[in-house]
Amino acid sequence: LLFTSFLLSYLLLVFIKSFWQRIPPGLKRPPGPRGYPLIGNMLDLGKNPHRSLAEMSQKYGDVMQIHLGTRPVVVLSGLETIRQALIKQADDFLARPDLYSFQFIEDGQSLTFGRLSLDVWRANRKLAQTALKAFSSTSLLEDHVSEQADCLIAKFQELMKEKESFEPYQYLVISVLNVICAMCFGKHYNHEDQELLKMLNMNNEFGEASASGNPADFIPILRYLPNKAMKAFQEVNQRFSALVQKIVKEHYLNFDKNNIRDITDSLIDQCQGEGMDVNPNVQQLNRKVTYIVNDLFGAGFDTVTTALSWCLMYLATYPEVQKKIQEEIDQTIGRERKPRLSDRPMLPYTEAFIMEVFRHTTFVPFTIPHCTNRDTTVNGFYIPRDTCVFVNQWQVNHDPKLWKDPCDFSPERFLSADGTGISRNEVEKVLLFGLGKRRCLGENIGKWEIFLFLTTLVQTLEFHVLNRETVDMTPRYGLTMKYKMCEQFQVKQRF
Repeated sequence: LLFTSFLLSYLLLVFIKSFWQRIPPGLKRPPGPRGYPLIGNMLDLGKNPHRSLAEMSQKYGDVMQIHLGTRPVVVLSGLETIRQALIKQADDFLARPDLYSFQFIEDGQSLTFGRLSLDVWRANRKLAQTALKAFSSTSLLEDHVSEQADCLIAKFQELMKEKESFEPYQYLVISVLNVICAMCFGKHYNHEDQELLKMLNMNNEFGEASASGNPADFIPILRYLPNKAMKAFQEVNQRFSALVQKIVKEHYLNFDKNNIRDITDSLIDQCQGEGMDVNPNVQQLNRKVTYIVNDLFGAGFDTVTTALSWCLMYLATYPEVQKKIQEEIDQTIGRERKPRLSDRPMLPYTEAFIMEVFRHTTFVPFTIPHCTNRDTTVNGFYIPRDTCVFVNQWQVNHDPKLWKDPCDFSPERFLSADGTGISRNEVEKVLLFGLGKRRCLGENIGKWEIFLFLTTLVQTLEFHVLNRETVDMTPRYGLTMKYKMCEQFQVKQRF
C-alpha cells in the first residue's frame, strides 16, 4: 500500500511538472492538443505519426506542442519555420535530447544520436568530415559503385533465368553495403560472406527495433519494467559495435601512416596527428574512432539502400517515366560507356526523378530529434532549454502551399521552364537530410551514389511489375520508411 501511494504521488508530480512551465512575460506557450494523463498524446499519433502531426499542424500551426508520455515535445512544420529554427537560429537547436534509447547507440557517444557536449560534437564532426573528404572523391566513388553495379546487374541477369519475378531489395542492399565497406574498411565481400551477412542482419534488426518506437523514452517508469523491444534494441547495438570494434582493431594493428587505405585509417591518422597513441590497447581512442566509423557506416548504408529501392519501385510502377530516363541516358551517354558524376547536369529528367522520389516518399519523415540547448523563441512562441524538438520533413514535402497536387508523382515539377535543366528553387524546398549544422554529413555522397547506381542499372536493364499488377506502395513507418517487400519485380535486359 505504501509503495502504491508513493508511485501514484510520483506519477502525479511528474504529470503536473510536465504541463507546468514558467513563461516569460510577453511570450506564450506553443498551442497543441490536450493529452491524456501520463501518456499524453501518444494515442493521437497512430501508426503514421508524420501524417497525424501534419494534420494537427493545420489546426495548431507550424510551432505546436504535444506531450509524449510525461515529456513535452515541440513539433516544427512549415518550410520557413524550420529554416528559421535550424538555420537562422541553428545554435539554439544544436543539442540532442537525452532519450533513454539513445544511450544504447555507441554507449551514448554517437555523433548522430548522442547527447555530446557541443565542443566534443564539433571536434568529432570535423574528424568525420576530413575522413569523408579524403575517401569520397568522385573518381574513387565512381570506381566503387561501377564495380558493385556490375555485380548487381550480373546477379539480376542470373535471377532472370531462374525465376519469373523476385524482390530486388535483398540483392541491392548487399551492393550498397559493399560500397560503404570499401570506403570505411578498404574491402568488399562476396554475397555469401558471413561477416557481411552479420552486418546486414544487424542493420535489419536495428531498423525493426527503431520502427517499433521506445515508450520508455517518454515514460521514465517504463525503464524499470521488463521490455523485450528495448532489450532487443540494446543487444543489436552492442553486437554491431563489437563487430565494428573488431574491424577497427585490425586497422590499428596494420596501420601504416604512409599507406592510408580507407576512412578508418584516415581517422586513426588524424588522431595520431593530435598527439594520441594509436596502440590498439588505448581503449579511449579506440572507442572514439569506432564511434565515428559506426556513424558513417550506418548513415551511408541505410539511406542509400532505401532511396534506391524506392527508385526501382517507382520505375516499375511508372513505365512511361522509366522510358524517358532511358531515352535521356541513351541520347546523352549512349550504352558504350558507364555514367559518371560529370553527366549529372546533362541528365535533368533523371535528376528530377530522383528528387521527386525523395519528395513523394519522404522516406525519412522526421529528422533525428533536436533539443534546445538554451531558452529560445520561434514565431513568437517560447521554447525553454532542454525541450525535445521534432522536425516534420514529411509535412513540408506534402505541403499544398509549396507543391501543386502534392500527392501526385510528377518529376516534371523539378524541371526548369524550358525542360533543359533543374529548378534549384524547387530542389531546395525538399527536406530529407535535415537542415543547418546538424544536416546529414554524407548527403552529397549519398546523392552521388544514388545517381550512379540508378543510371548504371537503367542504362542496361528495364524494371517491371509482374503482369502489370498494382503494387502496394504504402510505406512502413520507421526511422527510414520502406515499402512492403514485393516478389513481383521483373527485370529485363534492354535491347
